Parts: sequence; C-alpha cells; structure tokens
Amino acid sequence: MGITTKDLAQLCGVSRTTVHRALYGGGRIHPDTKEMILRVAKEHDYRPDLLARGLVKGRTYYIGVVVMDVRNRYFAGMLSAIGREAAQHGYNINITLHDNNREFEQDQLTRLSSYRMDGIILSSVNEGPEYAKFLESLETPIVTVDNKIADGIPFVSIDQRAAMREAVEHILEMKKYERIVFVCPAMAVAGEQNIYVHRERKKGFEEAITGAPGVQAEYVLNWEYLKQVEKLAQDGIRTAFACTADDFALDIMKYLKEKGLRAPVDYGIVGFDNVDTLKYITPQLVTVSNKVDAVAKAAVQMLFALINAGQEQADEKSQVAEQEAQRRVQILPHELIDGETL
Repeated sequence: MGITTKDLAQLCGVSRTTVHRALYGGGRIHPDTKEMILRVAKEHDYRPDLLARGLVKGRTYYIGVVVMDVRNRYFAGMLSAIGREAAQHGYNINITLHDNNREFEQDQLTRLSSYRMDGIILSSVNEGPEYAKFLESLETPIVTVDNKIADGIPFVSIDQRAAMREAVEHILEMKKYERIVFVCPAMAVAGEQNIYVHRERKKGFEEAITGAPGVQAEYVLNWEYLKQVEKLAQDGIRTAFACTADDFALDIMKYLKEKGLRAPVDYGIVGFDNVDTLKYITPQLVTVSNKVDAVAKAAVQMLFALINAGQEQADEKSQVAEQEAQRRVQILPHELIDGETL
C-alpha cells in the first residue's frame, strides 16, 4: 500500500490539513513548510488518491470535450491544446466526436453529464434557443467554441467575419485579380447544421467585395466544388479563391495541379485555419490563423471559472456569477498569415 496523507503528516510533524494545503492548494501555509512536505512526498513516492479527493471536493477531475472529428487538423490541434491546459489544472479530458451528427452530439452530451464531468467544452452542430435550454438542463458548466449556439451560452472564438474580410481585402490589394470566388462547401448543409463560422465568413467576404471596382464576386457553395473551381480557373478570367478552410484550399491546389494549373501562376488562393500541416506544403498557402491554441486555452480557463463559481459559498455566489457572466463571451485576435499563393 502506498503512503497516505496521514503518513505524510506524521513524517513531517504537521497536521493532515497542512499536508492537504501543501499538496492541493487552498488555505494558508508557510512556503518553507510547503516545500518540506512536497519534498517528503516525492521522496516517498506519494501518489494522490484522486477518487477520494474528488469525493471530498465533489469533483471528478475530468472535463468532457465534444468536437466534430480528429481528421480535421484544426480539431486535432484544439484537442491537444485543451489537454495541455487542462493538465495545468490537474484535470484529464474525455474526448467524444459527433461527426456532424446533431442527435449523436446531444446523446454524447447527455452521457458526459451522466458521468459527472465537471465541465464540457463543445464545438456544436446544433444551435438555437431550444438547444440552449437543453444545454442548461444538463446542469453542467459548458463552454462553446467557434460555432455560436445562442446568446447566453458561454462562447470563445475569433471574429470570423473580420478575419475573412481582412483576407479578401488582402487579395484586393494585390490588384491583379478580376474575380474572387468564395468557396464554402459547408453552406450546402445550411439549415441542417450549425455552420455559424461559415455564415460569418461569408458575411466578411461580402463586406470586403461589395463596391470593389472591377472585381467580380462568385460563389461555390456545394460539395461538387472541385469541378466548379476547375471551370472558373480555366475560363480566362484572372481568379482568386477565398476558401473557408485550409482543407478546401489544399484539395483545390492538389486537384488543379493534376490539371496542370499552379498557384499563384494560374490562379490565386487563400485558406482559413492555419493548420499545422501547411508547413509541409509548397507553395506556402496564404491563410488566416484562428489562434487555436489561444481559443482552447481561453475556453478551458473560462470553463474552470464557471466550475469554481458554481462551488462558491451561497453568500458569495451571486457576486461571482455576475463577474463570470461579464466574461461569458471572448472574441480573440486572429492573424493573416502571408504566403506564396497570391
């Protein structure tokens, strides 16, 4: 049997309360005493009983994370960042994937709540006031990222509209494209799934292109986008493609390369996400960084603030809740990453 906090208290000549303060934080303790307890714990290979600790504190020390899938490098990066930040708080993560299935997402959230996750981070394909009521009925702190569900639900993202507007304005500044094509296959499921980020990016495109003299605007909004893009790239009009995801942009570059067309010689192209695999791509894709690490870190920090607020004493709870309500929406900076494809 491993060493216990009672054993540590006897070895260090302090109370068990002092040992708990040294190991887990909370309460006042002299720095020298804390250092001594931590040293003795390490020397005797002390391993905390997280189950017992959780029962005492009413926590599981797990947070759930629900995203689309891990084939998309954006979500893979997000999961890694969430895991790193959660570990800084002594937490593990329970990952579930909804694969763009609205009903399955709801089932996964119900399951995570039943398993008493201390909180959940969600990238949702559902939206609207009724779904917001469902989330609230789970009585589990939830922070949403990227796809906004409804007002009042904690939310972290970048300004998607401003980011796409800046990307298109960058294309316009080149003054060598007669046409800019907005490529967003995800718009094909509008009304069926939450595509908030793509709707916002479309608005940003329209804001930038409206009134641009001598530049045509075109839209490719379905899953047959590769053949449509090929026709547009070959019809003699100097064209740039503004894609709502790096995955779409990379598919286009690969497809058009097979047809003998290369960026930026035969067309221009911009992506969105700045996924980690871009460093292996030539020519380097112009894209927008949505700061996935910063978004993930902010979401975890917001979630822990909500978790902690829910465990405050009743006489402090209203003040804490009010403070947290003021921080329930965080819009973080984005960055335009220049490259070689315009």
